[in-house]
Amino acid sequence: MRPVQFDSFGEPIAQPLCDEPVASRIALRTGVGLFWALVVVIVAARAAYFHPDLAERFGNVATVIDQLRAVVGA
Repeated sequence: MRPVQFDSFGEPIAQPLCDEPVASRIALRTGVGLFWALVVVIVAARAAYFHPDLAERFGNVATVIDQLRAVVGA
């Protein structure tokens, strides 16, 4: 028997009559694993192909925007 769980208002949470199917747990774990694998691949690719010139361009854009704000008076 499972221990009784309570929600934030102190009411007992209804317990399911049967456990969730094994296929559902496998699908959930597979999906979560694929998601985190994709995150790792994207971060690794960004680190491997990072080009410092791109970051410098964003600084130039910010400077132009600041100059426009000064001209407009905003």
